Amino acid sequence: MGREDQTWMSEFILLGLSSCWETQVSLFVLFLAMYLMTVLRNFLIILLIRLDSRLNTPMYVFLSILSFVDICYINSTVPQMFIHFLSAQKSIPFYSCVLQLFISLAMSSPELFLLEAMAYDRCVAVCRPLHYAVIMHGGLCLGLAAGCLLAGFTNSLMQTIIFQLPLCHKVVHHFACEMLAVLRLTCVDISFNKVMVAISGFLVMMLTCFLVLFSYGRIVAVILCLHSAQGCHKASGTCASHLIVVSMCFGTAIFTYLRPMAGSSAEQEKMVTLFYAVVTPMLNPLIYSLRNKEVMSTSRRVLGK
Repeated sequence: MGREDQTWMSEFILLGLSSCWETQVSLFVLFLAMYLMTVLRNFLIILLIRLDSRLNTPMYVFLSILSFVDICYINSTVPQMFIHFLSAQKSIPFYSCVLQLFISLAMSSPELFLLEAMAYDRCVAVCRPLHYAVIMHGGLCLGLAAGCLLAGFTNSLMQTIIFQLPLCHKVVHHFACEMLAVLRLTCVDISFNKVMVAISGFLVMMLTCFLVLFSYGRIVAVILCLHSAQGCHKASGTCASHLIVVSMCFGTAIFTYLRPMAGSSAEQEKMVTLFYAVVTPMLNPLIYSLRNKEVMSTSRRVLGK
């Protein structure tokens, strides 16, 4: 199939999660509840940080941006999935598929970069507490946040170039226009593209993961040197929530994009993507709020009013 036939590919067919109508209705109800909880919880995090001046610190600024990214990310794929759950025609227009892939990649990459920025913030807070306000000034925080978003959009732009390849198939074995699933639709040798995916995955995931581990390595070293049990508890407690989220996000992302494509099945990719796109954004605000005294006290005070 030549390049000219790609313009004829006006739409794709998404196979979704199940072909059984009863299962689709059950999944619709389940994911609708999860979607509403995700949007409401992340919006509440943003609102609380905006309302309480005591939360106007770099850590909470990064957390509010992370919540915004999670809202955008889940809205890039889940609403389309809801439509397909309740419709017999599970098609998506070509340009809608391109836009969906671009937005999902543009929002997933900044999440990893933001987690690295938050790890650096915690490292400075624990290792250099007396110089924290000087190091983590407003200009640096703004630059880090802007850099995270810019890097995400740049990575997304580089990845969506796969739609310039000639496509031989229109059936996507996925519930969304996910990169690896779309890459399998091409009718040319994609060895170079596989290498590019691996390089991009290494730069985005492994490099940020290394920086996160380096930051927490320094934090652990400082904690081990503390002779006060209260100091150890405070230093470790301030990082526990972030470590849980880091483990979920990086573990899922690495499992998705750094495995050999030949060794992964479509069903495995669906489940991993579903966890990263739906479950992780839902758990992020829950983990941060339940293990954070400042957020909990602000939420009680705001809800009490």
